[in-house]
Amino acid sequence: MKKLLLPFFFIGTIAMMVVMAKTGATLKTATTPLGILNLEFAYNTAQTTEIINAWKIPEHPHKIFAAIYNTFYDFLFLFFYAGFLFLACNKIAENIKGPASKAGKLIARGALLAGILDILENIGMLISLHGHISAAVSFLTVFFSVIKWALAIIALLYVLTGLVQLLYQKIKY
Repeated sequence: MKKLLLPFFFIGTIAMMVVMAKTGATLKTATTPLGILNLEFAYNTAQTTEIINAWKIPEHPHKIFAAIYNTFYDFLFLFFYAGFLFLACNKIAENIKGPASKAGKLIARGALLAGILDILENIGMLISLHGHISAAVSFLTVFFSVIKWALAIIALLYVLTGLVQLLYQKIKY
């Protein structure tokens, strides 16, 4: 059963990436070329308001709902990607010797923290999407988002470099 956890989280991550890309596609506009990511990085009320207004246009009232649904889907996505990165980092750390092993265990915990920060980021975005825009919410949303992205990217880089190192070890021996 334990052997199936990593593939389960990997497949869930890929599936949710597809779902989020499809449900978030309508959020890409001239004002928001990165879609929901523009809201994640809207660090003040002016930017947040501009993004929300771009999605609340009368001709396409569904866009604000698409942003809300996309944010709700992210709660499921973060479960999968944080779980995958945590398990993958730990698995690689178990099979690598030296300081990289200790680093992997720490990075794995960072991947879980990324998931927790993603929850806080999503709450901030939902508050803004429901019309309660404030400087504090915009700032905190970006704050949580930046740290989340940093931790997730570090974990992903550890997984990729760890896989290369494991492959090298396998070929070498």
